[in-house]
Parts: sequence; C-alpha cells; structure tokens
Amino acid sequence: METPDVTLRLDSRLSLFLPAGRRREAQRVAPDGTSTLGHLVESLGVPLPEVGPMTVDGAPVGPSYQPAAGETVDVAAVPRPQPVPLEPGQHAPRFLLDVHLGTLARRLRLLGLDTAYHNDMDDPSLVEQANRERRVLLTQDRGLLRRRALWLGAYVRGARPDDQLRDILERFAPPLRPWTRCTACNGELAPVDKADVETLLQVGTRRSYDVYGRCVDCGQVYWRGAHGDHLARIVDSALATVTAARGDSSA
Repeated sequence: METPDVTLRLDSRLSLFLPAGRRREAQRVAPDGTSTLGHLVESLGVPLPEVGPMTVDGAPVGPSYQPAAGETVDVAAVPRPQPVPLEPGQHAPRFLLDVHLGTLARRLRLLGLDTAYHNDMDDPSLVEQANRERRVLLTQDRGLLRRRALWLGAYVRGARPDDQLRDILERFAPPLRPWTRCTACNGELAPVDKADVETLLQVGTRRSYDVYGRCVDCGQVYWRGAHGDHLARIVDSALATVTAARGDSSA
C-alpha cells in the first residue's frame, strides 16, 4: 500500500517562493524517514528565514521535527513586525545588503539605520560579516538565505526601491533617525559650521545654503539641496509606514 504523504499547509505569503504551477496552499511531500521539517520546507523553495511558527495539530514544532506520514503541518510566514535580537545599547536592527540593493541601502541610511553595503563581496563573506556584526542580511538571493551558517536574513520583496523600502519597514518596524547617517559610507553625520566647509563648496551652494552637516568618517558634506523635497517625501512616507506597522505613534 502506498505510504501517505506529509501535507504542508503554507501561509499564502510564502507562495511567491513556489514554482508558478505549484502555488497552492497544500503541498504534499513524500517522507523518507530521515528528512526534517526544515528540509521539507526548503525542498519546496521556501527559505527558512521566511518561515514563522509551524504546528502539527495545534502543537508547535521546530525545523528539526521529523513529520510522520499522514501528518499535516501548518507553516506560517514570519510575523510582522519581526523582532530582532539586539545587543546592549543597540536600539534598532543593523542591516547588511547584497550587491543588488544599493539604492535600498542609501535609503535605509537616509533614515538613520546602520546599513552596510558592498558591491564586491561574495556570499561567504556576506554571511561572515552578518554573523560577526549581528546584521540582518537583506537579499533577493534565495540561495543565500538557505546558507545554514547565516544567523538571520530576510528576503526583500519588490522590484522598485520604494516597494523594497516599504517591505523592510513593514517587516521590522525599526525606530528611525532620519538625516543622521552618511548615505555614501554609513558614517554618522555631525553639524558643521559653514565657515569650516566653505572651501569645499561651489559658489552657488555657498550663496544659497547656510546649514550643513559632515560625515565624521568620510568627510562628505551635506546640505538641503535641489533634491531635498524628494528626500523629505521619502522620510515622511517611511515614518508613516513604521507608525502603521507598529500600530502606534512611536516611530
């Protein structure tokens, strides 16, 4: 007699990881007597960092659970907002982005979030830095999220930077400190007297602006320029997104 399959009932938010022809709630997987639940979930294409609580008949189980033939496992998506373990004195998650998310990295820095980004780092090095510095690795590379050594990662949804930023803010709802980080290098910004940076400015800039900041790491000088209104709209939208994700007004 044929051995019954294990049925995995996936949260609809996980369907984007499934092949187009298999995007349905119930997924049947043949048990082999040794595979863990985590292995079965990933065999469908779903990275474990995207998975939330899993239950069998209402009882919680973990990725190391070995489901028996005929069992049905409910697989939820990671909860939103998702809590991130913080070190003493740390007030918001730190992030590390892969090579394809440069615009998102600059926007996260604009919002004051500690965001590392490299355009020349391979996958093992990204995982090593994420683990060493306890940064959440943000990527659209599903294979990268399946690396067992990675302490915490997240798949970035959306093709446009606006959608990607909204997705990360809704997922983590981090406290924001806009205008406090260098968008070029991630360093902290400090106020600086106009007289101290005048020699670095174009004549038109010196004539038009009086308030400046400078990165304490790379020395980049900032002022509210022609793109100020556009950046302000990004900041205002981000603050509203975090407030809505938290369900309060503490963004």
